[in-house]
Amino acid sequence: MRADILTPRSRTRHPLIVRSVLSWYRRNGRDLPWRRTTDPYRILLSEIMLQQTQVDRVLKKYSLFRRRFPTLSSLARASGADVIRAWSGLGYNSRAIRLHALARRVRAHHGGRLPRSISELQKLPGVGRYTAHAVAAFSYAQRVPVVDTNVQRVLDRLFPLDVRRSKIWELAWAVLPPHSSYEWNQGLMDLGALVCTARTPACSRCPLENHCASAHRAVHRPKRRRVEPSRDGLPDRIYRGRIVQLLRQLNGEGSAELNRLGPMIKEPFRATDRSWLRNVLESLERDRLVRIKRRNGKVFVSLPT
Repeated sequence: MRADILTPRSRTRHPLIVRSVLSWYRRNGRDLPWRRTTDPYRILLSEIMLQQTQVDRVLKKYSLFRRRFPTLSSLARASGADVIRAWSGLGYNSRAIRLHALARRVRAHHGGRLPRSISELQKLPGVGRYTAHAVAAFSYAQRVPVVDTNVQRVLDRLFPLDVRRSKIWELAWAVLPPHSSYEWNQGLMDLGALVCTARTPACSRCPLENHCASAHRAVHRPKRRRVEPSRDGLPDRIYRGRIVQLLRQLNGEGSAELNRLGPMIKEPFRATDRSWLRNVLESLERDRLVRIKRRNGKVFVSLPT
């Protein structure tokens, strides 16, 4: 990747920005358990848990999950139901299923070890561009950029003219320093999470205030609200979570019958809700979060094996 996508002014500011970020991170970087290791499994686990989930919630579950499944191989040997139960409290349960499928894929095709190359990592279930780069950078010490929403926001505000001329990943490559790339990536993440926040950036506390074209301006862009499927005012994802939680409580002892399940997750549960509930269950089955079986004209639901 070439640095000539930067404007002349950005090229002049770049060394000062790098020094400021590195200095700030060494003093203020968050002490997180996944930053105390280079184990690829632990890094991967933290990155998948952090998808759409706040750090505080992940901190409560990360160590517990790791004690239950200390290695990728132990995760691969587990049943899907056990993995879903261990994921309880994190939400977005489909991440647990993808992580479980990833563990089995790695055991079958990579000798139980996560691949080192970004292209091979991206072939694994649930691993996109960001996660592959994070594992490569934080586990294998590769000099690559890591662009999450926090990093994108910081770069967008620091280099607004350059962002318009290039894609964000190209810009991230262009500003990646030749040394200390680990601290640079982590520093940008922490700046975005703690200081350069989406709605109320604390410009007066930012080490880049004097280098930032967007400092002290209203820089956040309102997001369009996505309309979610819902029932009686609650999004379907809430009902999906209730179903999975109820099945977790069965502890593998059986399954829930459809007619009993409805009133347990929705009150009141009407006859007109049956078709909707079937659709919700079918979506969970497609995501491999439940199994649906039919016996003697009745429908039973359980966690996957």
